[in-house]
Amino acid sequence: MQKFYMLMALIVFCYALRACRTSWLRKMGALLMLLSSGLCIYFLTDGILWGLLAMLAWFFLPWVELLTRIRKLRMPVENKLQDKMRTSHTAFPSASKHLQNLDHLGYEHIHDCGWNLGGMEQVYQLFWNAETRSVVSLCLCEQSNVTFSYLTVTSRDITNGVWRTTNFPFSPTLKPNPGVHWNQISCANECAINLLKSHCHFLLKQGFVDDDLAIPDPDHLEQEIEQEMKRQIDHNLQRGVISLTGDGNFRYTIRGLFFLWRQFVRDMIRLC
Repeated sequence: MQKFYMLMALIVFCYALRACRTSWLRKMGALLMLLSSGLCIYFLTDGILWGLLAMLAWFFLPWVELLTRIRKLRMPVENKLQDKMRTSHTAFPSASKHLQNLDHLGYEHIHDCGWNLGGMEQVYQLFWNAETRSVVSLCLCEQSNVTFSYLTVTSRDITNGVWRTTNFPFSPTLKPNPGVHWNQISCANECAINLLKSHCHFLLKQGFVDDDLAIPDPDHLEQEIEQEMKRQIDHNLQRGVISLTGDGNFRYTIRGLFFLWRQFVRDMIRLC
């Protein structure tokens, strides 16, 4: 009975740590949750090995989805953005605040467009600023009644290299294109002003000045998004992450499933 009370106390302590706003306390709570699951199996079996396996089992849970939904998933090789009406932001946390900040920073709204990627509806609200030579996209995502939004700031240098800062909360599900450089910051950093500051610092670290950056063409932003997606698909086909299905779609290969598993584990550690 003493072991049971000790385990319950540890679980309550875990949930208390997980409720904290401090990142390292939440991570400690996640680690203690792993420990409590291992202790539970250890107390039941009296075997250290079984307890360790119970802790490791958490990292293999993504394979349930990988071998069921993801393995059957088919996505189009050629995908075109569709015009979207002005989207209501009531279901998307922080989206209205992002719009206010972008307007305050002098970004001009261009257009709304979107597409469906693997069952996820994505709507892009595109903004640009000629003075900062950058484009900002507010992406509104919805899948299985789960919604979230994130911001991405993009600059292009005069050699057509792409430099991008985002607070997208997850790891990418495809390998990035060569020449596309990502600066992924914490999803807790939701303020558009802070995101733009991080992007400017990112560019300064590369040694860029204003004359090294190309001025965006607001009339071709949708075309650039489509072309970049096509190049990314071609790159992942070459790397063996995905393969063609013969009907205009592609699917993840075994190598691609292992790539996604590593990304899932990375998110489990980073977001815990």
